[in-house]
Amino acid sequence: MPYDSILNWIVFKDPMVNPFYNVYNLPYDIGFKLWEILGGAIAWLINLIFPGNGASKFLVSQEVTGILALVLMVVVIFAVAFVINLTMIWEERKVLGRMMDRRATRVGPLGYLQNLADGLKTFLKENITPSKADKKGYMWALSIVIGTSVLIACMIPLSDRWFIADYGAGLLIIFGLFAIAPFMILVAGWAQNNKYALLGGMRAAAQMISYEVPMLIVFASVTLMAKSFNINDIVAAQVGMWFIVPQILGFIVFMVAAVAEAERIPFDLPEAEAELVEGWQTEYSGMKWGLIMLGDYFRGYVACALGVIMFLGGWMIPFTSWNAIPEIVFLLKVFLIFFVFAWIRAAHARVRTDQILWLGWKVLLPLSVINLLIVLALKIGGMV
Repeated sequence: MPYDSILNWIVFKDPMVNPFYNVYNLPYDIGFKLWEILGGAIAWLINLIFPGNGASKFLVSQEVTGILALVLMVVVIFAVAFVINLTMIWEERKVLGRMMDRRATRVGPLGYLQNLADGLKTFLKENITPSKADKKGYMWALSIVIGTSVLIACMIPLSDRWFIADYGAGLLIIFGLFAIAPFMILVAGWAQNNKYALLGGMRAAAQMISYEVPMLIVFASVTLMAKSFNINDIVAAQVGMWFIVPQILGFIVFMVAAVAEAERIPFDLPEAEAELVEGWQTEYSGMKWGLIMLGDYFRGYVACALGVIMFLGGWMIPFTSWNAIPEIVFLLKVFLIFFVFAWIRAAHARVRTDQILWLGWKVLLPLSVINLLIVLALKIGGMV
């Protein structure tokens, strides 16, 4: 039997042959081509050993290619979100280092590999579970907090061609998943059978609920102006004017609430290592604690990304509709907002619990309502 070239098995077909694929999706296209290369190579190798078998043709069939392309698409999206997360941690360390007049991270090129070194160190630490903890609440609450943080980070589109799904209620779903963490943090604090953890969990729940209310009112103002919950529609509605212009008040409210929702300084009372050891994270050790830290930065990324989507035109460049690299433009805006987060961390000390709640309920809530009334007035007046 003549030799069958591997090039006969790796054939780049049109990804649009998938009946569920009606909008171009760059991650899916990448996953589709990755499986054509990987699956074609495996099919060629099997056919080389067992000529004329049916398994080889099955691996490169349209149905199998379409299913595994979706799996690889999710892997690609997660990998990119993970790299973005590492970059944000590196950015914060560098910014804090400069503002504190020190060198900051120095492992690897520009100190970028310091995060990987710290991750390896955390992975090698001993994993301890308290003997008197509620085991189910202890593990499930942590899993849900980390899982939802990763999920919403992967659901954030980087452009109109980079998304996991183009769903009509996209922003509503993301905010809904974002709101699960406060309740799971309270459960995690209670399940550890530790007074410091319980106090941290109660603080986290009180803080996040008090700041989610004004954040949701701002969210309602944005969707009212865009007339849609769809993220692509919200970005497209800002072609002529970014929403930060008529809703500068809403943007300020969102920024403060986003810092509090991500439990960042000066709103890190749920952790408060000076008084609560490590707050609701006290009894989590080893890689569990490392994943909590990683999840916090995923939530920080989501907060920055939502600010870009709702107020800064998403992946659009100002004063033009042309954009050859929308994903890079979007990420540059995200890193800019995160720079402000790092700046706030370097410039402000932790505030008291009563001050946090006072700011959320008596300052941000009225301001968010005023912002909503401004948007209603603009809509009634036909100005937007």
